[in-house]
Amino acid sequence: MDLSDILDPLNEPQRQAVCAPSGNLLVLAGAGSGKTRVLTHRIAYLIRIGEASTYNVMAVTFTNKAAREMRQRIEQILGTPLSGMWVGTFHGIAHRLLRSHWQEAKLPQTFQIIDSDDQYRLIRRSLKELDLDEKRWPPKETQWKINYHKDEGVRAGAIDVQGDLYLETFVRIYLHYEDLCQRNGLVDFAELLLRAQELWLQHPEVCRHYRDRFRHLLVDEFQDTNAIQYSWIRTLAADQSHTFVVGDDDQSIYGWRGAKVGNLQQFQRQFTEVELIRLEQNYRSTRTILTAANALIDNNGDRLGKNLWTAGEEGEPIRLYGAFNEIDEATYIVEQIERWVRGGRSRQEVAILYRSNAQSRVIEAALLQHGLPYRVYGGLRFYERAEIKDVLAYLRLCTNRDDDPSLERIINTPTRGIGGRTLDMLRDYARDHEMSLWRSAERMIAAGALTPRATAALQRFLDLIAEMSCGSEVSLEQQVDAVIKLSALGDHYKKEGREKGLSRIENMEELVSAAKSFVHGEDLEEGEEAMDDLTAFLAHAALEAGEGQAEEWEECVQLMSLHSAKGLEFPLVFIAGVEEGLFPHKRSLQEEGRLEEERRLCYVGVTRAKEELVLTYAEVRRLYGQENFSHPSRFLREIPEECVQIVRLQGVAAPISAGQKKGASFTTEAASTTSFSLGQQVTHPKFGEGTVVQSEGSGAQARLQVNFDRVGLKWLVIAYAHLQPL
Repeated sequence: MDLSDILDPLNEPQRQAVCAPSGNLLVLAGAGSGKTRVLTHRIAYLIRIGEASTYNVMAVTFTNKAAREMRQRIEQILGTPLSGMWVGTFHGIAHRLLRSHWQEAKLPQTFQIIDSDDQYRLIRRSLKELDLDEKRWPPKETQWKINYHKDEGVRAGAIDVQGDLYLETFVRIYLHYEDLCQRNGLVDFAELLLRAQELWLQHPEVCRHYRDRFRHLLVDEFQDTNAIQYSWIRTLAADQSHTFVVGDDDQSIYGWRGAKVGNLQQFQRQFTEVELIRLEQNYRSTRTILTAANALIDNNGDRLGKNLWTAGEEGEPIRLYGAFNEIDEATYIVEQIERWVRGGRSRQEVAILYRSNAQSRVIEAALLQHGLPYRVYGGLRFYERAEIKDVLAYLRLCTNRDDDPSLERIINTPTRGIGGRTLDMLRDYARDHEMSLWRSAERMIAAGALTPRATAALQRFLDLIAEMSCGSEVSLEQQVDAVIKLSALGDHYKKEGREKGLSRIENMEELVSAAKSFVHGEDLEEGEEAMDDLTAFLAHAALEAGEGQAEEWEECVQLMSLHSAKGLEFPLVFIAGVEEGLFPHKRSLQEEGRLEEERRLCYVGVTRAKEELVLTYAEVRRLYGQENFSHPSRFLREIPEECVQIVRLQGVAAPISAGQKKGASFTTEAASTTSFSLGQQVTHPKFGEGTVVQSEGSGAQARLQVNFDRVGLKWLVIAYAHLQPL
């Protein structure tokens, strides 16, 4: 039997894992160590030596894409199509089980899976039928709580309310929602796994059948399993199956959505005679990057422990750039990308990672300004995000009452009792009388053409828009802030629960920052009339949303959150905003275990880089509508000084490495500066002529406050301002 095609591509630890005797095995696979190769080659090896057949192997992963790739690789190695083998996601395999055993699972044969939006509507129906106020019981938040309990394996009847009125009401909602789903033959995503687990527990004969069949269970990304997924595998495996799990506790970054990093250690305790194999040879990054990653993650306690290494080259030092502000930071990043491209490299090889999606706005603007195409991976550009479009729709309606698309978008966002029937009547009236929806609303209210309830709800909406329309007596920033507050969009999105809702709120606060920093009017031709600030800002937002995102075929820079970057790799990686309060996020300091997860997230970001890694932070950052003086992240101090080259740091506080001796300093690239004096007359290519009124800092990061004749006071970093003395 020739196994060379399976074993020859493997290093020694990989070969050890692939050829291990049948039993329970935990493969602790470091970043870039070839975990997918080990999984696929293990399955191929078991089949080739006759230890298993495609009929008695089940392989479970987290995405349909990963499942397809796993199947394709195995077929390629074996040179034959797979038949009978179950390869899929947790949800996909659970669905397959329930289709086969719908009667035992107490489901109709024609049961349907509902998505998140359908589930949301069903929960709203439950609240209405229970006569509960959505303000007291926000549907999104209630949806999150129901799914959380299902992910923990807890039915409504198992919740101990202990006389708590709030919990009693929640249990009523949960029970009513379950009853609605059961009556209508509907199954949500969380229900798939819970119902499949109950199938094992309530029908031992079914469980025995699959235990006898699936003698070999293989699970990918085990560190991302939640309570019900772990329990499902544990129940199916019992003490009969050979369970092969691959994971990395240092890359467990989804605790906020239920993943339990402790499941890896629990696997060692609860499964019998578990063999542990570490994959530590990294095939992705340079030695410098791996040294930094190892030192960083070593600050987390309670790890299974491993040390990444590579046979590759030492590589470039990690560049650390201390920017004065977020604009300076974005400019530096773009300049480095241009340097990379001038050196003959591809834009496609570059990724910019950030902790908060709101950070992308300034980076996107800098890329657009320099004509660099980009794509936001796994997400939307800043001005395309739903919450931003909602705020802009309110603002557009403030400037133009006849903007029907904007009115339709936000007339019932947040919900304000204006139903579909009322909207249909408005549309009919507008069509018949050839006028806008707003004018139709005014006419129908005046004519008493609507029910008292609909009239009251519509009038409140019209009054709200009138209240928001502040005019020129307030600044653009204040007007945007007022719209967000008066619309109650913050409370509306907060109901989505935890990370998603908070991210939306941060994005809206970042829109306030965009308004404050917005300047228009400098490009007007002679005799051309200037727009007011709000109209110009709305035009700017529309243009930003309409360009810049690269076409599918176009070579472009990749932008993404650190969470989205897991599993990817790039020759050049930037991690922006490595500051206390941003990364680690301020929320992580308030919850147990979250700081360690933030450090794991930083570790994931660092290990995405293959050749070059650049870390940036800002001394002053305007984010979420506020200007904050920042401190370099503690994560920077945890990286050994010999791995880092500080770039242009004069005037900005330098992070001190954990291993740095007093008086020692990182290698520094210097930059020249130009001297200006207070009261000096200067000219700027964009803002025109002005007078220097203040100065701060020294060296490359020195900045000036200039009172420009046309646009007023502006702070400028000398290195980038292109100021000229008059």
